[in-house]
Amino acid sequence: MKAKFLLVITFFLLINCKREQKNSFSEWEKISERVQFKANDGKIDLKSGNFTYQFDKNKVPFQKIILLNASLMGYVTELEAENLVIGIASPEYIYSEKIQSLLASGKIQNVGNEQKYDVEKIISMKPDAIFTNYIASFDNTYQLLKNNNIQVIFLDEYLEQSPMVKTSYIKLLGKLLGKEKEADSKFNEIQKNYNDLKELALKSNKKPNVLANEMYGDVWYMPGGKTFTANYISDANAHYILKDNKEEKAVTMSFEEVYSKSKNIQFWVNAGNHLSKKEMLSINPFYGKLEVFNKGKIYGVSGREKQKANDFFESGVVRSDLVLKDYIKIFHPELLPDYQLTYMKELR
Repeated sequence: MKAKFLLVITFFLLINCKREQKNSFSEWEKISERVQFKANDGKIDLKSGNFTYQFDKNKVPFQKIILLNASLMGYVTELEAENLVIGIASPEYIYSEKIQSLLASGKIQNVGNEQKYDVEKIISMKPDAIFTNYIASFDNTYQLLKNNNIQVIFLDEYLEQSPMVKTSYIKLLGKLLGKEKEADSKFNEIQKNYNDLKELALKSNKKPNVLANEMYGDVWYMPGGKTFTANYISDANAHYILKDNKEEKAVTMSFEEVYSKSKNIQFWVNAGNHLSKKEMLSINPFYGKLEVFNKGKIYGVSGREKQKANDFFESGVVRSDLVLKDYIKIFHPELLPDYQLTYMKELR
């Protein structure tokens, strides 16, 4: 009897140990196929593309960071974590007024541009981490920074083609910057808004035909059918010209190819940041041959722009709900009668 009692006690002890062990190790939180992270006993493990990281509990959350991409700034400003930024590259491309104010006061330093970073300055600033998209041509620079014990974290959010997946990077930044609750709250808010807007768009019985992007030189870089632009157009209940295409990147087309597919197009979106249709014609007279140019409506992404800075590529990366709302307002204005466009602007 005593042996049986001890066996039962041992069994429950083993079960409890297993439960405690399971609870001390969290599951991977999957942002996308490219990015996932988890917390283990205060440490944070991160997989981002081909790179893996482990941050000790005494190193996170980061208190001093440098950003080398304007798009990553969108997450920081949405989390109201601007005070953690000590340096940025190419500040002329940053739209945020608060960041520009911190630059003017010297609390944030300019650390170079996309051609050349000021490595000595970065090292002297002793950041806890640098966040950037990975660019192979900067491998030597990255290695030099790592050799000086500076953590370089590669986050290639621009490769993601789902609008809400791009938004979900805010959860990772929240974890690394000590803003986890704020990040979860903001993500849930944006996700609910996005889903509600998708449902709203379906209430329209119209499904207009849509053309996107513009020409650079002799090539029209049309978004592939699986890109985030195509996904936005689909979620806004419109018919994209290349919706059956399977590419997750831009498809190169000649003007003639686009022209042959552009009959009965009502809307042309993401037509650069031009000021007017006249300006577009001065750059490319062929645009005047398109039916949509003469009879449809054209929208660029210059709704929130100051000189070289464009908020569509900053906060717009995170606020997928507002981007979708713009598209719905464009394609189905009757569904949002009182809404004014945020990032888009009609060209006349």
